[in-house]
Amino acid sequence: MRDLGAGFGHLLNGQRWVARHGKQYGFGLLPGLITLVLYAAALVALALWGDDAVTWATPFADGWPSPWLGLFRGFLTVVLFALALLLAVLTFTAVTLLVGQPFYENLSETVDRDVSPDGTAPESGLPLHRELWISARDSLRILLRAALWGVLLFALGFLPFVGQTVVPVIGFFVTGFFLTEELTAVALQRRGVELRERLTLLRSRKLLVWGFGTPLGLAFLVPFVAVFLMPGAVAGATLLARDLLGEEITDEGDEPGNPGDPEGQQVTGP
Repeated sequence: MRDLGAGFGHLLNGQRWVARHGKQYGFGLLPGLITLVLYAAALVALALWGDDAVTWATPFADGWPSPWLGLFRGFLTVVLFALALLLAVLTFTAVTLLVGQPFYENLSETVDRDVSPDGTAPESGLPLHRELWISARDSLRILLRAALWGVLLFALGFLPFVGQTVVPVIGFFVTGFFLTEELTAVALQRRGVELRERLTLLRSRKLLVWGFGTPLGLAFLVPFVAVFLMPGAVAGATLLARDLLGEEITDEGDEPGNPGDPEGQQVTGP
């Protein structure tokens, strides 16, 4: 259970880090705001014209008597919007990271330098277009995995009692895992860790991952919260990536040997 608390600690420490670095926080807000506007426009359009899309997709039901026609298409419209909302939550992080790749790369590197005992940060050495391609490719792979989980959990949601109690809890843990994968990818990809290795690494410390990603996923369900938490989430994910790889983390970014840390003590936790 220690890992569960450690994961949550990384999330909190990431938010504290950006709170102390206002400039980095300000730049980190821009990608989230852009993505939020795009997603909000798509969801509003779906709310306005979703019933038309369902009517177009179900011509076989045109001759059904009332009230079955209205109930059937109304149910499908609600399902369509619910799936779109779930997809928005699952993909918001990936799209925001893709839009803000240069911003978050810089933020993650700054965190690495700040908490590293020697003040250095790993660099990928790849050109920006190559990093964007790798990020987009890996995000698509993760999205497909998340979509499969989403369909499975949606189907299980129709089971009596279990679908209304156990399945939503599982859904939050699944969402937390994939959120953590997307966020730690910024730091791990810079270290040359491929997607398959990242997934193996995260599965080896599931409690740590859930402690970080599950509360973040719950917070992301609140409108607009995701935008303001994203910079701190990237910072916290960088700390989590260092923890996963066994890299040392200095206390709150203090430099070894400064007045606030006279003995240069280093810790490996948040």
